[in-house]
Parts: sequence; structure tokens; C-alpha cells
Amino acid sequence: MKITVHSSKLVKPAYAAGSGATPSAGEAVPLTVFDKVNFDQYISSVNLFHPPAPPIAALENSLAMALATHRECAGRLGLDAAGRRHVILLNDAGARLVEATTDVALAPVSPLEPATLEVLSLHPSGGSGCVSELLMVQVTRFACGSFSVGTTVQHLISDGRGWRRFFVAWGKATRGAAVDAAAIVDRAAIFVPRNPPLVQLEHRGVEFKPRCEATGSVVNHGNSSDEVVVRRLQFSREMVSELKSMASSVGAPRPYYSSTLKCIVAHLWQCITRARGLRRGEVTALHLAVDGRSRMRSPPVPVGYTGNVVLLARPATTARELVAMPLQRVVELICREVSRIDESYFRSFIDFASSRAVEKEGLVPAADATEMVLCPDVEMDSILGMPVYELDFGAGPPFLYMPSHAGRGLRVHRAIWL
Repeated sequence: MKITVHSSKLVKPAYAAGSGATPSAGEAVPLTVFDKVNFDQYISSVNLFHPPAPPIAALENSLAMALATHRECAGRLGLDAAGRRHVILLNDAGARLVEATTDVALAPVSPLEPATLEVLSLHPSGGSGCVSELLMVQVTRFACGSFSVGTTVQHLISDGRGWRRFFVAWGKATRGAAVDAAAIVDRAAIFVPRNPPLVQLEHRGVEFKPRCEATGSVVNHGNSSDEVVVRRLQFSREMVSELKSMASSVGAPRPYYSSTLKCIVAHLWQCITRARGLRRGEVTALHLAVDGRSRMRSPPVPVGYTGNVVLLARPATTARELVAMPLQRVVELICREVSRIDESYFRSFIDFASSRAVEKEGLVPAADATEMVLCPDVEMDSILGMPVYELDFGAGPPFLYMPSHAGRGLRVHRAIWL
């Protein structure tokens, strides 16, 4: 599949006349404690749409309108005036828009698989160290009239839910609908530590680690020359029903029958661990992202907040225990650990991350995009709950959405995409 790029330009915010917006190029937004412990990397995805495709001029104009209500997306990462704190510079430098076409129809190259050259060519690359844009999009028209919108975004300024909200706003602007402004710009005012702080739980070795451990090392219990392969797995209705039934035996204290995701993830964790042939006493952990938007209530996270609000749950056990467990017990282990990452945990994290202990002890974020951990852990990234199918440029929602796994650096190997 040959891709021809026709244009690549920076699109800057377009402020409506009479809106009262008087942006200053000198404004900056400090990164929050959640932003700082996130992975400093670009993440990419592809949306496929049926025809007709909007004119590129319409997409450019609507992108400029959406950027005016979400200024962080058009900014740059930098330091504050004192050169100490990492901030988002609200300098309206712009987002990159790439226009491309391909000489083939979509049907002959379908189904598209993640991390293949075909998919990687459908969005801008964020892998280069010279990239400064926080948002890059590529619109590619196929010979059949279908089109794709590939996105590459900086994870430090927003999680998946936040970025998706911006893309929904872009689609609304394209259709001529009202665009909702981002909930709040002053991120630092949202996650304020309590007075006095109350660190009730352990965050050393979880969200933070000693600086001496931040070596960008490779931890691989297999053959270091093994090729990393990304595969898309599909489960039949019958298999899903069987897994849910196994996880919901009669007499269970809590019904897990409705938790399709947890049942599938529990099954995959067991299968992967069994296939790896780990030592019986070796500990394996499952990394799951937990969204704090629905957990923090006092005060709540503003509706529509577009920054990062995610911490990881890490259920763990030995390889011997995991492969021997009934599926119901594995699901219970996952649910118990996810439930532990509640409001108390999020508030405790804010208090600790805002304290002098982090700087005094030389702690750094445990999330390190330079590390490659093939084994013994497994990471699960879920897009459930994100407004994936609310994105509409006028031809309806995407008929396929897929993370491409490009830009995830060396962490692609341990992600599961369902």
C-alpha cells in the first residue's frame, strides 16, 4: 500500500471574533502529579470511516476551531520561567495536519492488523526525538472513497479519555455543531494536596522508584533476540460465555458474570504465564489502568477534564499459584486489586507526590518509556468507556478504531489489545 503525502502543515487555533478570548503567548500550565508519573511517549491510533470524506480545507478549519477551546493541544512542552517546573506552554504553536492518499481501495488490504507497515503509514510518526508537536493527525483517502484519520499524541498531557474528548470536539466543529470547551485550564488547581497531607498508602516502588533504578534497562527472561510480534485476538460469543460462566460459579460471594473484560484478561494472564514457562515461585503482575474520574468525589474531577487521571492497579501472584487457580479466583484477585485503587488511594498519591519526600529521596516516576519488560509481567490497556464511536466528521462514526502501537517505544510487546 503506497501512501502519497500531499501536504503537512501546522494548524493554529482560530479564535472566534467577539468571543472575548485574549490568549497570551506567555501563558503556561504546570503538569499535574498525574501527568508527571505518566509515560513520556507518543501513542497512536487509526480511525477508519466510510465515504464521503470531508474536504481537507473543512477539516483544517474545524481543527483550528477545536484547538481554540483546547489550547494545550496546540502548545508545547517546556519549562517555567524559573527553568524548574515542567509545563505546557500555551504558545499556540499549532498541531500538525497531514493530507495523504493511497492508490488502493480499503477492501483488498483489509483486515488491517496493529503494528503492521500498512497501519503505521496511516498516522504521523512520533518516534523522532525532534518532534515538538503534542498533536499530529493524518487524513488518508483510499481509492474507494473511504478515509482514515490517524492520530499521534503526547501521553504526558492527556490520557486516552482526554484525547478522545478533543477528537470528538474536532468532529463536532466539522459538522457545524457547538464545540464544548475544555473543562479547566488551570490543572494545578484540581489536584491540590490535603492540609495536612495524609499519606495512608505506599507509593514508593509503585508510582515512584529510586533514581538509581531508572537505567532504561531491559528485563527479559526469554531469548533477548526474540522478535516482538503484535497480534489481534478475537473471542467468539460462545467462548466469552464459557469464560464468564467459569468465573461465576454457584455460591460466589460476588457475581462476575457481567465483567466480560475481567474474565478475558484473567484468562489471557493465565495463558501467557503458562506459555512462558516461568519458574514456579516467580511473581507475575498484571498492570491495569484505573481511571480516577469516577473515583474521586471530594472534590470531583471536573466533567470533561482532559488531562491524565490514571494510576495502575497491579494484582500479583506467583506463576505456580496463577496457573493452578480456577478462573473465578483470578478474576477475584483482579477485582480486589482494582477496587483497592479507590478515592483514598488517589488522594494518598496526590499528597505523597506533592510532598518534599519525592525530591528529598531522589525518587523518579516508575513509568519509564525507555524500559523494556518482556517478562514476567503483563499489561492490559482497555478502551472501554472511551467515546470511540462519538467521533463523527459528517459520514458517521468510525467503522473501525484500532491502536496502532506505534510510538509506544519498547513497551509495545507487553500490551494486550482486545
